[in-house]
Amino acid sequence: MRYISTRGAAPALGFADALLAGLARDGGLYVPFSLPEWRPDAIRALRGLRYPEAAARVMASFVGDDFGPAEIKALAEDAYAGFRHAATAPIAQIDDNLFALELFHGPTLAFKDFAMQWLGHAMNRVLRQSGARATIIGATSGDTGAAAIEAFADQSQVEVFILYPQGRVSDVQRRQMTTVGKPNIHALAIEGAFDDCQRIVKELFSDLAFRDEMRLTGVNSINWARILAQIVYYFVGAVALGAPERAISFAVPTGNFGDVLAGYYAKRMGLPVDRLIIATNENDILVRALASGRYAPKRVKATQSPSMDIQVSSNFERLLFEASDRDPEALVAQMSELASDGAFAIPPDALRHIRADFDAFRVDEAACSAEMGRVYRESGMIVDPHSAVGVHAARRALAAAPATPVIALGTAHPAKFPDAVERATGVRPPLPERLSDLMDREESIVVLANDRRAVAEYVRQTARAAA
Repeated sequence: MRYISTRGAAPALGFADALLAGLARDGGLYVPFSLPEWRPDAIRALRGLRYPEAAARVMASFVGDDFGPAEIKALAEDAYAGFRHAATAPIAQIDDNLFALELFHGPTLAFKDFAMQWLGHAMNRVLRQSGARATIIGATSGDTGAAAIEAFADQSQVEVFILYPQGRVSDVQRRQMTTVGKPNIHALAIEGAFDDCQRIVKELFSDLAFRDEMRLTGVNSINWARILAQIVYYFVGAVALGAPERAISFAVPTGNFGDVLAGYYAKRMGLPVDRLIIATNENDILVRALASGRYAPKRVKATQSPSMDIQVSSNFERLLFEASDRDPEALVAQMSELASDGAFAIPPDALRHIRADFDAFRVDEAACSAEMGRVYRESGMIVDPHSAVGVHAARRALAAAPATPVIALGTAHPAKFPDAVERATGVRPPLPERLSDLMDREESIVVLANDRRAVAEYVRQTARAAA
């Protein structure tokens, strides 16, 4: 299996090298040269498997010779051993033909654990085999950072720097990053929004001298291995509701576009997915882009679903690449226009391709709160604000196509956002026992200016001192 860059100027890599590279050297994102085809009998064979077993089968299609069958199975077992539900990703019914896929039973109570735990074990194994070390730099709007820190805190070959927007994550999210107390873990509060954090990370990767000096690798969803691990639960969820004999739609709370993109690739592989429903909060760039054909970021608005407070969705580049017949020149022109003019037009053929698979709905703050209250009143379930955005969008999709089951991805445990949940439901969800002392743990916070040079200097000095 070979991986190519969306921008066409970086060398093709095998899976292990693409995993370590994260972002391609030409600034593009790696995608498989070709996608494996899954026939109905192979999809059907996933029925009844434990989640790690299903994950190993799906992932084996993408790793080539870099991991043998026994190794990929061991990695999956290790990755999901710390999840606290027997089903790993259980499904709960909310309403007629409306289901929630609970993706928050991992160590940090968010869907990011599914990808990050696997990535942590896989990356450390590759580095250990070669005797190499790496510096991980990532940006987070809340959950990615906690999941990365949890996944890599005990990995011997890496040092981790996670950038998060100062004052724009929940108290629980922040403390999951700042109370770890491991010498290889560094949480950096940036004076800006998530998009600023993400921009700094991309700029550091684009500085090839710094990248090589520090042996940078990335764990954001720019890393294909993250997308791969997320493809798995689309297969598991769809099979649980009757695939391949019937099609399923998925509603996905969306910020950086990686999670819903995994569903797109699952569909391209042969999974019978009807509609992929992009659910955004008031930072609705994707809804506007699909409606108008113009991708035009606005100023980020702070909401009660902060992990979705994003206006520049990095993984949308991968979808544009696929929707434009994998034309890297067209993609580079669009990204250049975004950089110079702050917006670009999606070509008509590409827009038709995207609309053939995706719907998009904006869920404002009032609707999000109302949905949390409704789900609690009618089903007794408590959902967090991000999951509520997905459930609300799912209801709107069901109104148009009531016969097709919709799975809304439950992306975070409600206890990660207790204030918002309590306002909407009157119930304050407690943290699980293993995190019950989180709010009492000592924090270590480093605040840096919204400046690439300041971050680069801190990483250089700190990583060298730690080495």
